[in-house]
Amino acid sequence: MRRTHVNLALYVVVMVAAALTVVATVRLVQDDSSTELPQAGAVQLAESSETVQERYADVIASASQEATAFVNIRYDDAQGSIDKVMAGATGEFRDQYAKSTDSVIEVLEQNKSIMTGKVLWSGVVAQDPDSATVIIATEGTVQNTQTGDEPVARFFRLQLQLVSEKGKWLTSDLQFVE
Repeated sequence: MRRTHVNLALYVVVMVAAALTVVATVRLVQDDSSTELPQAGAVQLAESSETVQERYADVIASASQEATAFVNIRYDDAQGSIDKVMAGATGEFRDQYAKSTDSVIEVLEQNKSIMTGKVLWSGVVAQDPDSATVIIATEGTVQNTQTGDEPVARFFRLQLQLVSEKGKWLTSDLQFVE
């Protein structure tokens, strides 16, 4: 009789262990979530709609184009360089830039200045359907009579305020940031 109780107890333990193994295996196979541990300071972002993602892409493209125009200016095509900046400008920024063009052209031609650059990275700080703030880092060189005609490295960080006007993102403010 005692042996029957021991066998019955062992049978129950084996069946419970088998059932737990089956449940654990099923849960493991059905689990589609990542098994990676979260990183400190990292958050999971909700997926954006296609419209929002397209707006981000448009904002980044417009800001990058304006920053590229701003850091590429040549004495031998000063008006063309200025026109490229003006094409992406609006509002107070456009007005201020337009007022300074004569003196900018004079200084460029006087010093035979050539500034070239490219956008290294950009990031949208804030945006909504009508406005956006973008930070951009650039690298490039400046060469003029004051630098001994040797190119000197230049790195700029810019903050651009953009507004949507008639479906086009234009820069309404541009500032140097540290």
